[in-house]
Amino acid sequence: MNETLLTYALYLTLAVSMTIWVARMLHRNGRVFLAECFHGNRELADSVNHLLVAGFYLVNTGFATLGLRTSEEVAGARGVLEVLSSKMGIMLLVLGGMHLLNLCLFAFLRRHARHARQPAGAEVMPRVRRAANVLDTL
Repeated sequence: MNETLLTYALYLTLAVSMTIWVARMLHRNGRVFLAECFHGNRELADSVNHLLVAGFYLVNTGFATLGLRTSEEVAGARGVLEVLSSKMGIMLLVLGGMHLLNLCLFAFLRRHARHARQPAGAEVMPRVRRAANVLDTL
């Protein structure tokens, strides 16, 4: 087998495996946040969670397949490892970015859900106290 084809096969195997692992982790752990965001409506939380994971799969596998091509000459085991490590490094950075984006989305939804459950005016006093404490420390 040609070294370039070996590199492609290894890259796709690793990229898809990492995407599946991260997606499963997000699906399993994101459910709790979404259930809170949707006021305990687990059916709606599960539905949104499935849609988020489907989007995650599509974006990451699309990115992985776009990054498959290489213009470098792959010669020997060293060339395979060098090309594979640079491609996987980029892929892992994208997976990390997507993971961070999902965490930010979950945090935003959770904060929004908590704020919606608070009675009107309940947040005013703590903010004033926090501002006063900050001013006292200056």
